[in-house]
Amino acid sequence: MPLAADSRIAPRDASAPSRRAAWGFVLYAVVSIAHVLFLAVDSPLAAPTKLMLMPALALAVALGLRGAPWGAGPALMISAITLSWIGDGAGTFLPFLPTVPAMLLFFGLAHICYIRLFWRHLAVRALPPWSAVYALWWGVLLAVLWPHLGGLLVAVAVYGVVLGGTAVAASRCNPLVIWGSVFFLSSDSVLAFRLFLPDAMPDWTSPLVMATYCLGQGLIAAGALAEIRIRTVRAASE
Repeated sequence: MPLAADSRIAPRDASAPSRRAAWGFVLYAVVSIAHVLFLAVDSPLAAPTKLMLMPALALAVALGLRGAPWGAGPALMISAITLSWIGDGAGTFLPFLPTVPAMLLFFGLAHICYIRLFWRHLAVRALPPWSAVYALWWGVLLAVLWPHLGGLLVAVAVYGVVLGGTAVAASRCNPLVIWGSVFFLSSDSVLAFRLFLPDAMPDWTSPLVMATYCLGQGLIAAGALAEIRIRTVRAASE
């Protein structure tokens, strides 16, 4: 069911979710900046602030959706954020599982939620021809990492398809979602090199991974909320 049918709010109330969400995004930005800075100076506070990122973003989204019935679209967005949170804390939440495979699993599930959200509920245009660049990205990344992946070759290849699929689906959405997916893709690309080619990656790429990740997730959430507001106001006026 399209988002237009998921939730309806009166036009005169349309600015309320935006104002509420703004405070949530300010909190998310503060937590994100703090985490990246703590990571850059190798502070012990880096780990706990990492686990605060997605709850802060979920709060911003919840504030933005407050007062409107939640349908499939908002549920997918919150699910993607929650799964990302588990991926962020895989080593903490799931110490009985190998960390990297657990991360790939939960972030893969998060990306599947994002793909459905973008394609089914947020799309504003047909698939643009330039989105084919993501297939090239996948091929180049896998070719470079192939000799270093070992037993994770299949898992990384599949995860790359899902990650690229998220970027392709986002290419049908508004610019905030598109750029959010680009930063998310950049974050995972740098992370892949840090995991499998650590000697080739300088220390500053660690905070870079999280800076692009935080920015990507935040832009996706902001773009999704903006599109939801447009569609709910349009539906209410019909």
